[in-house]
Amino acid sequence: MTEKREYCGLFGVFGHPDAVERVYLGLFALQHRGQESAGIASTDGSTIKHHVGMGLVRDVFTRPDLEALRNRAAIGHVRYSTTGSSRVENAQPMVVRYSRGPVAVAHNGNLTNARLLRDEFEARGSIFRTTNDTEVIVHLLAGVASQNLADPYAYVLDRLEGAYSLLILAPDRLIAACDPYKLRPLSLGRLGDAYVVSSETCAFDMLNITRVRDIEPGEILHITEAGLRSSTYCHPDRVRPSHCIFEHIYFSRPDSYVFGDSVHAVRRNLGRQLAREHPTEADVVVAIPDTGHSAAVGYALESNIPLDIGFIRSHYVGRTFIQPSQADRASSVQVKLNIMREVVEGKRIVVIEDSVVRGTTTRGKMEALRAAGAREIHLRVSSPPVRHPCFYGIDFPTSNELIASGRTPKEIADFLGIDSIGYLSVPGTLSCVSRPPSHYCTACFTGRYPVPIGAHMGKYAMERHQLSMF
Repeated sequence: MTEKREYCGLFGVFGHPDAVERVYLGLFALQHRGQESAGIASTDGSTIKHHVGMGLVRDVFTRPDLEALRNRAAIGHVRYSTTGSSRVENAQPMVVRYSRGPVAVAHNGNLTNARLLRDEFEARGSIFRTTNDTEVIVHLLAGVASQNLADPYAYVLDRLEGAYSLLILAPDRLIAACDPYKLRPLSLGRLGDAYVVSSETCAFDMLNITRVRDIEPGEILHITEAGLRSSTYCHPDRVRPSHCIFEHIYFSRPDSYVFGDSVHAVRRNLGRQLAREHPTEADVVVAIPDTGHSAAVGYALESNIPLDIGFIRSHYVGRTFIQPSQADRASSVQVKLNIMREVVEGKRIVVIEDSVVRGTTTRGKMEALRAAGAREIHLRVSSPPVRHPCFYGIDFPTSNELIASGRTPKEIADFLGIDSIGYLSVPGTLSCVSRPPSHYCTACFTGRYPVPIGAHMGKYAMERHQLSMF
């Protein structure tokens, strides 16, 4: 997969003497979910400390930074911006103090009504210090309507629309919550007497944390010294699971369990189904690293075509969709991938890719295969064609930039310079996961959006034009 940008990763620990260290290590495991900024907030039971910065986890924190944060409860965040510019003011966790005390918020997803809520607050004189959608959450929390409520957090969440998996840290508790559609993953774990919450379970495995369960759609979970208190914060009619299918196709690490399924097993099933839907005669199957590997295994098993290594990836170059411009992405691909000439020269190649968005960097990879002597190139994509933008936390381009929008497979193959292309069907994709088809969001394929999109939707919808000063 190339050419799209991802969202964020969350990790929180409550009740462990080394909570900050565990959060720091957990963010390493979630680094693939965001490489733009990182941050940690912790509490000693009365105050909240935090440290955020631009860049990778290893670059943002020093040992003295972690020691200064040391407490028994902490939350962390890695970010790729899907709403708001890439700057340190938008890094998370966001920490504020209001009438009930300090609070820290970390958010994965995209609020589709954020602009409308912000307009309401600004019309009443509220001042915003960031351009991300997360700040409307703290303004709701501090608003008059929530001040006298026993559980103001539930009231706030019920006002939000869109995709949100949240961690909220108050001096006496850690709160985990998901939107009623559970578009983004969030799981609960246990480490001795401590509780842990993570965007992906791969972080649990690295730290020997026992996976307990997923946070459910519409659930708000309070974790305190007294234990767990769970409730549904919205009307039951609003709870309609619509899990992002791209978590399985691309975003999540293959060693994670997401929405109840092993990501590796789902991707392998996608590859098997792809071989059934789009068979071809070939000499070897190769994967585009890294997210194509599991699907390539499935395709090779189903087709009985040998699997081999066609691309070598440099592990010192980040994911290319993180790059801010197309020129940067193309340059990164050239540095990132090298062709195994002896595997592809003179061969008919089946190339397994998880998805194709704009197609420009994919075309560069196909050109490299041709230059290395591939006789035929048959691209097989383990997802349906991406024809529609995402408004729930994936920084997809607009429809007119998507290669599959308005083009036939033959036209796409000609643009990429390959012999054939085959995309997995939507029903075929949904047959590879364990939950009912209605429990998944496929909007980027079908254009059917499960959550109202709202007005002014776009990455920079929260930006304001600067007024000239005379």
